[in-house]
Amino acid sequence: MTFIRVPKPPKSAYDPDRPASSLLKSQAEHLREAESKLPLRYRSELYVKAIKTEAEAARYIRDVTGAIHQAHEDAERARRAPKRKGVIEIAAAAEEWSQVKQARRKRATQSPKKRKPKRKKK
Repeated sequence: MTFIRVPKPPKSAYDPDRPASSLLKSQAEHLREAESKLPLRYRSELYVKAIKTEAEAARYIRDVTGAIHQAHEDAERARRAPKRKGVIEIAAAAEEWSQVKQARRKRATQSPKKRKPKRKKK
C-alpha cells in the first residue's frame, strides 16, 4: 500500500473570529437537515442562520455530528437489548386460567348430589 503524505495545515488556516465561508455555511445547512430527522432529545439548540464565524460553525458541526453518533449508538443498544421473558409467564398464567375454567365447567355439569359441599367461612 502506498502512503500519501499530507502536510499539516498552517496555524493561520483556522481563525475562530473569521467570518464563516460559504462552504462552512452549506455544511451547516446539510447538517441541519440531518438533525431535523433526529428525535427531539438529540437536537441542538443552535440556530443555523445565526452562524457567523468559523468558531460558531465548528461548534455546531461538532454538536450535531456527536448527536447523530449518539442517536445511532442508542438505537443499536436498544436493538441488542435482551428480550423480556414475560411471554412465558403470561402463557403459564393463561394455561392456569384455562384449567380453572375447565374445573368450573366440570362442576357445573355434575349433578347436585355428587358436588362437594361448600365450606362455611369462619
